[in-house]
Amino acid sequence: MPLTMNREVFITAAVTGSGATQDKSHHVPRSPAQIAASAIDAAKAGAAVVHCHVRDPETGAPSRDLGHYRELTERVRAADVDVVLNLTAGMGGDIVFGSTEAPLPVNKDATDMIGATERMAHIADCLPEICTLDCGTMNFAEADYVMTNTPGMLRAMGQMMTDLGVKPEIEAFDTGHLWFAKQLVSEGILTSPALVQLCMGIPWGAPNDLNTFMAMVNNVPSDWDWSAFSIGRDQMPYVAASVLAGGNVRVGLEDNIYLSKGVLASNAQLVERAVGIVESMGAKVIGPDAVRKRLGLTKREPR
Repeated sequence: MPLTMNREVFITAAVTGSGATQDKSHHVPRSPAQIAASAIDAAKAGAAVVHCHVRDPETGAPSRDLGHYRELTERVRAADVDVVLNLTAGMGGDIVFGSTEAPLPVNKDATDMIGATERMAHIADCLPEICTLDCGTMNFAEADYVMTNTPGMLRAMGQMMTDLGVKPEIEAFDTGHLWFAKQLVSEGILTSPALVQLCMGIPWGAPNDLNTFMAMVNNVPSDWDWSAFSIGRDQMPYVAASVLAGGNVRVGLEDNIYLSKGVLASNAQLVERAVGIVESMGAKVIGPDAVRKRLGLTKREPR
């Protein structure tokens, strides 16, 4: 497949995530107010979309608290800068097994498994323009942790997103996830053209090399919209790779906390760096209104 560079690129800022980065950088936001402020700064720096999780304000641990999501949403929508809000719907599918000799019962303190309606409760309440749909199950970094998204769960959550008028962002960590995403579209659960985020270099999903990346790109239907990212020091090289391959861009502290070796970054600084890369390639960074028009999004007003 020949490369067709994307000349009009939107940037997503993934501002905090749920990884154990809260004690590694003082820039990683914890409270809803801090997450919203960091998202707003990223929007001012050039991000058209902000992808947000929430955390416990005291510990920084990942949270599913509806009140935190509501506060975050209200603060972002009341800001003096426009931005497309993308909330995670990925939490609530975590299984941590026991030892290799006694995998059951599971580790109840670390396991977080809930039903589709509860996983979608904050989406139904806040009605972001976009929310994520992790389109498969995978071994995820730690020895006994499995990120669990069964076909039945994905069908149920995907239908809820469609019924709510919230655009699913399909998180694809491997080619099989794209295969199932196309199945969801064929069944009418998701609408076409769909939106995909290619997630590269996450243990133990698609490995972080350009051959695998292009295999992922070539499995996205030509009329779908997509972005891509990689983690750590490969975050910025993948800005260029994604644009060159025809896609859009994601950066942010969810995926990388450094601006350069040993230099901690803010979300706004990572977005500014991405803007510079995109523009130096001769492409244009587009804003939230253009993204809404491209993706068919419904802008939500503050309550």
